Amino acid sequence: MGEIDEKISEAVEKASESRLNTVIAALVAVTATLMALNNVKDGNIVQNMQQAQAHSVDEWAYYQAKGTKENFAAAARDQLEIMRDTTPNATPEQRAMFDKGIAKYADQEKKYAAEKEDIKQKAEGYEKQYDEFNRHDDQFDAAEALMSVAIAMFGVTALTRKRWLLIVGIVFAGIGETLGLAGFLNWSLHSDWLASLLS
Repeated sequence: MGEIDEKISEAVEKASESRLNTVIAALVAVTATLMALNNVKDGNIVQNMQQAQAHSVDEWAYYQAKGTKENFAAAARDQLEIMRDTTPNATPEQRAMFDKGIAKYADQEKKYAAEKEDIKQKAEGYEKQYDEFNRHDDQFDAAEALMSVAIAMFGVTALTRKRWLLIVGIVFAGIGETLGLAGFLNWSLHSDWLASLLS
């Protein structure tokens, strides 16, 4: 009878190991698939971040160019005012030409100042867009890190047969996929400490 008990116990143990391996294999497959989907989405977000950053840099360069033009117009206006004020014996026609030039450059200053404000708003909009994409990039980066740890935990579980490691791996995978889902669905779920740790 003892030999039969041993055989039954051995068969139950092997069946239990087989079930554990099946569960581990399924978890690894699901986690790796979700990780791959998150990685594709993260790659697209990184491309969007690069575009937003390039547009922002372009707009700020354009802003600086308008500022330079505004400064040239102000300098020209100042020069004409000085010339008008230091030419006491100017004829009325000369004074009219000075005033016309001063008015022209003053108008250009106002035009460039207004254009700069529009450009500044566009540049800041691109910066805000970049920050939003970056938040989602951080979510996907954290998701990938946590899911990688989960897959490692599943591997260790398969080797050691310690079921508590399986639970730890499932927790890591669950938190990772929650962050990945937050990235896909534009949730504001964000782990600043984890993002700073991975930066």
